[in-house]
Amino acid sequence: MTNADEPSGPPGAASDVRPRSPDVALVGYGELGTKSSEVRSRMAERLREHCAALLAARGVDGEVERRWARLVVRTPDPDAAARAVADAFGAVWARPAIACEPTEAAIVDALVALAERRPTDGEGAEDGGTADGGPDPAPFAIRANRAGEHPFAARDLKVAGGRAIQAATGAPVDLDDPAVVYRVDCRASTAFVSAVQYDGPGGLPLGTQGRVVALVSGGIDSPVAAYETMRRGCEVQPVYVGLGDYGGPDHEARAVETVRRLSRYAPGSDLRLRVVDAGDLVADLVERVDDTRMLSLRRAMVTIAATLAADAEAHAVVTGEVLGQKSSQTGPNLAVTDGAVDLPIHRPLLTRDKADVTAQARRIGTYDDSTLPVGCDRVAPTHPATNATLEAVLAAEPDDLLVRAERSARERCRVVSLDRSDE
Repeated sequence: MTNADEPSGPPGAASDVRPRSPDVALVGYGELGTKSSEVRSRMAERLREHCAALLAARGVDGEVERRWARLVVRTPDPDAAARAVADAFGAVWARPAIACEPTEAAIVDALVALAERRPTDGEGAEDGGTADGGPDPAPFAIRANRAGEHPFAARDLKVAGGRAIQAATGAPVDLDDPAVVYRVDCRASTAFVSAVQYDGPGGLPLGTQGRVVALVSGGIDSPVAAYETMRRGCEVQPVYVGLGDYGGPDHEARAVETVRRLSRYAPGSDLRLRVVDAGDLVADLVERVDDTRMLSLRRAMVTIAATLAADAEAHAVVTGEVLGQKSSQTGPNLAVTDGAVDLPIHRPLLTRDKADVTAQARRIGTYDDSTLPVGCDRVAPTHPATNATLEAVLAAEPDDLLVRAERSARERCRVVSLDRSDE
């Protein structure tokens, strides 16, 4: 790993030999770049570690080097490496790229080399128009930036590169809606030239914002909330509260599968699911409490999560609640839930629409495992309270509910491995 702003020079062949294909993967980050020098350095190192873990977990050879403004992956498979590290929290984008000398001639050569592979879209395809009647060459644009002292401007690279690509391929320029975007990232002693970009999640590197405990039901919302919290830099310890006879045999399995999906984004992190049996509490609430039942159940759940948070040295509880989505999630009812614990309750999805959350669940791969029947629907009363007061809830719920919930967290918690070889 290097901590210099730039490497001593580009890898590969001598500069008088035209590079033919990507030989590195380049990673760009956003928000962490606005931090102070000390914080940025620390966060960039965490991002480097996360990228290295993703490469190892997905079987891609590569060494991740840290620069001041970029990460560079030296790898025999730049495209696979870029796809892998694009999942790193804190990464804004990843690109398979040609690393070359930061001269106009070398950069133009790299642009032409990529263009002659003729990608037809932004997904990395290489077959395009030909002179013998195939599809027309794809319209393109060049985006360029530079840092350091150079005898040319970014605009010069765009003009010279565009002319060279047109001469070599016949492809037209389309600055408004290009099928292919060539990108030049020219640094002080190395330039990186690419034709493919994979968007990353952005946010902050995993682990830079401490640890939280996330309640995960296995439904659509809670895994997305856990993912969003990881995207903001928090390590997550997921917790599932078992509903006993009101959950059903698939209820826990669904939660395990959604957490297993999440663990793909955080190799090396302990995302093993903590399962707490609260079936007796649920049965008691169904028998003794009517319209405020769901609120008392939510209060018991956050109490369980907060109890486990103390042992995990976590600073908050995370839920997938969305304002107004369910009866227990109205503004007044969320305030009643908050009253059960002193620990902060983070709700990353608070103002999100259901369609937006569902679309994100599909993107991150948790949706399919989240759509089995939800057992807790059987717990809900016929006419749930939507504007409850803390006084009304306390009057209806068993006096010892939260004490029993805390005891359940301490005495009935088991850890479920996510390793399929353990099954």
